[in-house]
Amino acid sequence: MGNRRNFIKNVSLGTIGLSLISDSVFANENIKKITILHTNDMHSHIEPFKSGKYKGLGGMAQRASLISEIRKKEKNVLLLDAGDIFQGTPYFNYYGGELEFKLMSKMNYDAATLGNHDFDNGIDGLERQLKHASFPFLIANYDFKNTILKNRFNPYKVFYKDGIRIGVFGIGIELEGLVSKELYKETVYNDPIISSNYYSYKLKHELNCDLVICLSHLGYEYKSKKISDTVLAQQTRDIDLIIGGHTHTFLKKPKITTNLRNEKVIINQVGFGGINIGKIDFIFKQNKRDFNVKKSSIFVKKKKKTT
Repeated sequence: MGNRRNFIKNVSLGTIGLSLISDSVFANENIKKITILHTNDMHSHIEPFKSGKYKGLGGMAQRASLISEIRKKEKNVLLLDAGDIFQGTPYFNYYGGELEFKLMSKMNYDAATLGNHDFDNGIDGLERQLKHASFPFLIANYDFKNTILKNRFNPYKVFYKDGIRIGVFGIGIELEGLVSKELYKETVYNDPIISSNYYSYKLKHELNCDLVICLSHLGYEYKSKKISDTVLAQQTRDIDLIIGGHTHTFLKKPKITTNLRNEKVIINQVGFGGINIGKIDFIFKQNKRDFNVKKSSIFVKKKKKTT
């Protein structure tokens, strides 16, 4: 316990193939690497875009291949999604989300949170598809006690990788005004800042997590006073990384801001439609904390054929 609790995070963010740290460094048992892969706002894009600006990008098969390649190279990988898995192509209209959940399960997603479009077939439609997901949906600020989804979700989950404890919790956007009341029914939206402070404290200080990650579908940033990932980071205390969704923001590099304790928080979001995968490496070693920001998105595209 003592050695693990003494680890301090050194974070690097990079594209696949970018060698940031020599493999020989990790021969030292006091240095450990955790790789976070993340997606958001897939919107039922099972296949690559067939035309337009993003032609050839995205697609579940291509993403699965890329994730498999990364897992072969990296020892400790978590694969996470920040919501809006549903809605956007005829696949959702026909299968109602079944195909999306089955394919994500095949890719061994570790966890996801809920986006507003995941309610587009109502809570009954969402409930019917949950049996096809082998991974948990984490949501800390929706109360489903008076609905069919009562007790179907947990607010958080703790993952263990190479002696490192990683706490992950989910935060959803206010559904009123985005989703018809008849679809989300008696689902209660609770304040995301209060919920985040409560669960991040629990994960870091009660459950002794070395890394706390928020899967957020609040949106990256707004000109209004609406709560965003940026506001969430600045008004909380114990979150290390916010993986965002909803606003389809293609960040060229993650934003680093400070929380209420003046400690650094990483915020990242990688667009929509499965075009990008985010990759963030947390390097744990003693007596050092350094956020080294590099490129953070991997384009999901077909490999060129060689002759």
